[in-house]
Amino acid sequence: MRWLKRITISFFILFASVFIIFIAVASRHYMPPVIMYHSVFPGAKYENRLAVSVRTFERQMRFLKIHRYNVITLQELVDLIRRKNKIPPRTVAITFDDGNKDNYTYAFPILKKYGLPATLFVIVDEVGSLRQNKLSWEEIKQMQDSGIFTIGSHALGPEPLTKIKSAEELKRQIFGSRKILKEQLGKEVETFSYPEGRFNPEIRQLVVAAGYKAAVATNTGRDYPSDDVFALKRLRISENAGNLFVFWVETSGFYTFMKERRR
Repeated sequence: MRWLKRITISFFILFASVFIIFIAVASRHYMPPVIMYHSVFPGAKYENRLAVSVRTFERQMRFLKIHRYNVITLQELVDLIRRKNKIPPRTVAITFDDGNKDNYTYAFPILKKYGLPATLFVIVDEVGSLRQNKLSWEEIKQMQDSGIFTIGSHALGPEPLTKIKSAEELKRQIFGSRKILKEQLGKEVETFSYPEGRFNPEIRQLVVAAGYKAAVATNTGRDYPSDDVFALKRLRISENAGNLFVFWVETSGFYTFMKERRR
């Protein structure tokens, strides 16, 4: 039995050493997660990658609150990155894309309940669309005035900007959406979300020129550093993160680093 005990001890030491080395390496690649939602409604299915159920969303927000995550606004995260400040562990920023009405009906009350801030990126030309079940200007204004939501631009329309060939139309989508949002909501709009997360250097530069302070994408890969505030990487949250272990991994700050290394 001594040999078994020695093997067990050796295995434990090896495992502990590997784990310590992994943490030391990974800590240099800590990236505060910017999590991305689209729709929140009852009965959302696993196969719908753009939706979470109300039950799952509430469990996730309760998890962040109970475990004392440092949930901050996207603007606050951008300021920390720009100043090159050390970002506290368990820091998270919450975002929503598109401006779906269920964000007001279901997500908004839950965020208010737990006192968690979020950023909502609005497709300007779809505001008030009954057919697409989009938010009205009045609902967006209520969300903004609550102090829970900050409003950002998701361009005028939903088409990826990389598919638009006209420089003038690109400018209209980026500059024009910011102007309309300010006129409707009475506040400067500081953040932009690339439709479908797609962009290129020309589009990025137009966002800078339009006066935004930051922009979010999806999977930019290793082409853009994690401190590029005009190419912030986000993690799409879907119903599979109803498993809180999965949600914990995704909000750990190391998930993007690990995912990129698997490719």
